[in-house]
Amino acid sequence: MEDIGAKKKEFVGYEYKEVITDKSRVSFLMDGYENFGWEADGNSSGDCGVNQNSQLKNKVILRLKRNRKIINKMELTRLQRNFESCVREIETLEKSKTSAATMYALIIAVAGTAFMAGATFAVTAQPPHIILCILLAIPGFIGWILPYFVYKKVLENRTEKVTPLIEEKYDEIYSLCEKGNKLLG
Repeated sequence: MEDIGAKKKEFVGYEYKEVITDKSRVSFLMDGYENFGWEADGNSSGDCGVNQNSQLKNKVILRLKRNRKIINKMELTRLQRNFESCVREIETLEKSKTSAATMYALIIAVAGTAFMAGATFAVTAQPPHIILCILLAIPGFIGWILPYFVYKKVLENRTEKVTPLIEEKYDEIYSLCEKGNKLLG
């Protein structure tokens, strides 16, 4: 007869965390969180982490767990918060690339549309003002064509400014993960 006590598993209390992220960031975040003592929770059931909500179509839920009695928990938690802050800053910087470009393109497009509306009113007036219509239509068409090129140029300029900042944040993240990993080991 086998010794029942020999197979007894030691109790481990876990704390749990769920992180919603883009599918493209799953590996990066998993690698990062592992350096703060987190591991994937293999006990989650159902959708394997994919959220079916239409607003969160390309999002994934990472389900993580960590031993509650982990050594250096306070310092690991502090490093983890800094890590999460850096990740949010990177996401904000990535979004800022397109937001400024979109804003400028939309302003120009709306101005072009206003000129086209003026041209339309000029030609439909009684008697029609053809010269005024032509004078208003030219900036109107320019306002409809120019946004594409403005968007591309502003996006290019913004990307040049933001890329070094993003790289600095990645370097900071790697430094935090390295410190966390040293505290674990």
